[in-house]
Amino acid sequence: MDSGTNPHIEDPSSLRKRTRFNLKCSSAEGSCQFNHTVESSGDMMERYASWGLATVEAIQLPSTPAVVTADYRASSRGCAGMFVGNSPAILKVCRAIERVAPANVSVVLTGESGCGKEVMARALHAASTRSRQRFVAINCAAIPETLLESELFGYERGAFTGAVKQTVGKIEHAHRGTLFLDEIGDLPLSLQAKLLRFLQERVVERLGGRKEIEVDVRVVCATHRDLHKLLQEGSFREDLYYRLAEISVHIPPLRDRVGDAVLMARHFLAQYSGTQNRPIKGFSTAALSALDAYSWPGNVRELQNRVKRAVIMADGQQIGPEDLDLTPAPDQPPELDLRLCRELVERTVLQRALARADGNLSLAARMIGVSRPTLYDLLRQHGMRT
Repeated sequence: MDSGTNPHIEDPSSLRKRTRFNLKCSSAEGSCQFNHTVESSGDMMERYASWGLATVEAIQLPSTPAVVTADYRASSRGCAGMFVGNSPAILKVCRAIERVAPANVSVVLTGESGCGKEVMARALHAASTRSRQRFVAINCAAIPETLLESELFGYERGAFTGAVKQTVGKIEHAHRGTLFLDEIGDLPLSLQAKLLRFLQERVVERLGGRKEIEVDVRVVCATHRDLHKLLQEGSFREDLYYRLAEISVHIPPLRDRVGDAVLMARHFLAQYSGTQNRPIKGFSTAALSALDAYSWPGNVRELQNRVKRAVIMADGQQIGPEDLDLTPAPDQPPELDLRLCRELVERTVLQRALARADGNLSLAARMIGVSRPTLYDLLRQHGMRT
């Protein structure tokens, strides 16, 4: 539990108006934070607090429609990155995670490599009722098929040559917690049937054993592969898919999260300038433009790598595009519908200005050359809240 703040809420049931929640969840493996504005009643506050895993801050806000920002962060020790952003694409994912976390259902996370599927899985675990229990992860593509079965299900002493003692498998080890099966699309067919039986019966048998062991575990899977295509090819069992994918959440690539690359770059800059003991003050305007323009084929992992290298190699106190080894991407040809083009450009400019201004509306208004009231009107017009 985050011990930084622990506000006392006298009467949660009185919070019937627009309320901003700051939900901080932590466990031994990771932490997550949800900051969002919702129409909510006190029973939600009581439900969050009853999880026993979070500090909940409720701040009453004015009932004006201009109440704004939703920001989500999910971080984990040893993970490749941190979700930091306020783009509509990532906020949609965050709302889905908030709904799914308390439910006892299996979840499949899909998305390209490097977009943060394991980080999101840990955030889901930390926000669930199982957060005080283990989060056990196993990469199905990294372990040879001959060893994967014993890793998942465990084995008894003497089950095979070299089995000198009884060993509990990953599934059994995750009892009452969360089992994360990374790269589930690479699970061999020979093991898919055995995993299906576990999901149906919720019991495991160790290799060389005869005893059925009951296991209560939530299963979260991730893959960068197209499972529907694997189903058509016959390399993934359809019955297993529907057992695993009770809920499916797609993590968008970084190129679809307008403005988030700048926010995350600033986060990584603050992180690495401290750990590397480098006096880097920020990014140049050209670097911010390059960060926005680049398509990020390697997603968050690539962004993290480039910022870390730039922090180490930069000559001055400000990082330029050359330090990031980036050049602006060529402009794409515009659509022919003038109204749609104007709306798309306006929304993109607003998102990027808010990201570069780090949420400062006055600075964002100056960046795009409008007054603050005009900026508010544009945000309302495009359904954006900041």
